Amino acid sequence: KMPKKIVRLTVSDVRFPTSLEQHGSDAMHTDPDYSVAYVVIETDQGMHGYGLTFTVGRGTEIVVCAVEALSALVVGKSLEEIVSDFRGFYRLLTSDGQMRWIGPEKGVIQLATAAVLNAVWDLWARSEGKPLWKLLVEMDPRKLISCIDFRYITDALTEQEALDILVKAQTGKQQRVDQMLKEGYPAYTTSCAWLGYSDQLLKQLCTDALNDGWTKFKVKVGADLEDDIRRCSLIRQMIGPHNTLMIDANQRWDVGEAITWVTRLAEYKPLWIEEPTSPDDILGHAAISKALAPLGIGVATGEQCHNRVMFKQFLQASALQFVQIDSCRLGSVNENLAVLLMAHKFKVPVCPHAGGVGLCELVQHLILFDYISVSASLDNRMCEFVDHLHQHFRSPVVIQNAHYMPPKDPGYSCEMLESSVQTHQYPQGQVWKNLQ
Repeated sequence: KMPKKIVRLTVSDVRFPTSLEQHGSDAMHTDPDYSVAYVVIETDQGMHGYGLTFTVGRGTEIVVCAVEALSALVVGKSLEEIVSDFRGFYRLLTSDGQMRWIGPEKGVIQLATAAVLNAVWDLWARSEGKPLWKLLVEMDPRKLISCIDFRYITDALTEQEALDILVKAQTGKQQRVDQMLKEGYPAYTTSCAWLGYSDQLLKQLCTDALNDGWTKFKVKVGADLEDDIRRCSLIRQMIGPHNTLMIDANQRWDVGEAITWVTRLAEYKPLWIEEPTSPDDILGHAAISKALAPLGIGVATGEQCHNRVMFKQFLQASALQFVQIDSCRLGSVNENLAVLLMAHKFKVPVCPHAGGVGLCELVQHLILFDYISVSASLDNRMCEFVDHLHQHFRSPVVIQNAHYMPPKDPGYSCEMLESSVQTHQYPQGQVWKNLQ
């Protein structure tokens, strides 16, 4: 049933000039060009697997180099060989005796690992004829556990505990599958309030979103306090007192500054402040969490959290109230599974990051799996949505009534249209030639 050997791995630098209209702009990334290192693996039977990791423009070429460096560990292996010991294969990529020196399990090399492994998971799901969420949901719990590298996290979650969580969640699983197929998974939108947008555009987008049934909105903050007060006031006025507002500073502040700044914005009743400070500062996040708890404001982070070990510490230190997994920052599905299970043990809701090209397509599968097979809860849970660049994918996300509808096509939903890849390749694609 499984395709035989992986005979080829190619990687492309694909960039979209989103900075021209300030899409994606925030307090730290003022001019992002949404980009991907796009990986295609091919088997000797002509089957393909597609994967990517997200970047914001310059530097994508470095990730491409890292993917090329890892490719020798993949080409020549069969899919069967990989998935029969997926933990071993994950460790092969993340613990190569020489390459791990430039990680380990963090930064460019981990982004590259994610792109490669995303393509392998896509190939596996396609070979089974299932969308990835379904492959995970229908997989035997022991098999699922065998895909996870528990090294460095057993003090927080043992294999047995992880297995118990999955086995317990078998109860009511089919009802949750049916519910998701019918209703979808709740989403929130970030597309209305990028930092570079004018008030007029912000109002227009907010009005359109409300008319489309959106009830949860995220606003970028952190560059200028008076500006933030004005924009948060404007959005709160527009969405009314009962809809949900979140704010996101994208790592702009020091710890004390974060507490002071968010306290000034507390009257607009944000559910969370996202990435208030350095993404590496676990104890700083803990201090901010403690200070903001009396105001009823949680701390959310994770989109730039390197690996499962850091998430472990965030959870152990009570440093976040919302876990934001990212499908391309961590080591693909394998490492995200570890984080979903730890978050469940620590009773912290998962609300994935998806602000980027292809991230919505990918992470919808993981959060569907989380609800159906791990958490069995929708309390305080939602998945980010941004309405950019979906037209470049063969199986774009489907949003109905502000919910992600479960993907039906086999695979991990990140195959791009060949025409989009060609025209947006950097620097030789036509789109970039036209901008020179």
